[in-house]
Amino acid sequence: MNLQRANFQMVGKLAVVASLMFAFGYALVPLYKAICEMTGLNVLALNEQVVASAKPVLPQNSQVDTTRTITVEFDANSRGPWDFKPAQRSLQVHPGELTTVMYEFQNIQNRRMSAQAIPSYAPQQAAAHFNKVECFCFNQYTLEPGEKKSWPVAFVIDPKLSKDVKTITLSYTFFEVGGRTPAAPVASVKSEIVAVSGT
Repeated sequence: MNLQRANFQMVGKLAVVASLMFAFGYALVPLYKAICEMTGLNVLALNEQVVASAKPVLPQNSQVDTTRTITVEFDANSRGPWDFKPAQRSLQVHPGELTTVMYEFQNIQNRRMSAQAIPSYAPQQAAAHFNKVECFCFNQYTLEPGEKKSWPVAFVIDPKLSKDVKTITLSYTFFEVGGRTPAAPVASVKSEIVAVSGT
């Protein structure tokens, strides 16, 4: 009987200790704030003001070479009766900079069609340094008669690209899937000379 009473007393003492520890932990933050305000330190309030007023600082992308500018020209060819074109014909980018452009497509036939695009580059040495993060050329698409679509191309030009290259032409040939797959278009000699010379 004494042993049972001793066990109840021990459980009661442990419950009181656990309750006091919980209460102390719960009251610690207001207690700390009160002490800081009394001593004039008020470190928490100062930190809250700094965090609230500070503008977020985004890390700068050290991979972007802002000392160089490359003109990227966009070209579109279609093998079939449909409209296919870039939303803009050219833009200037820095190597290492993520850039997105849109291509527009419309099926002007009176039947459903499936199609895919094949990319090509001029000069050819740019192909290894033209990294596409997102591209409609990765997939085949099925469009209903008259359906219009806009597709993105997100790319980064590798800063290791030769500094002699000032202009890159990205060309897409859009063809119907199921038909004969066309060969990749070859850029004209003139555009390759322009791209390599940078004039």
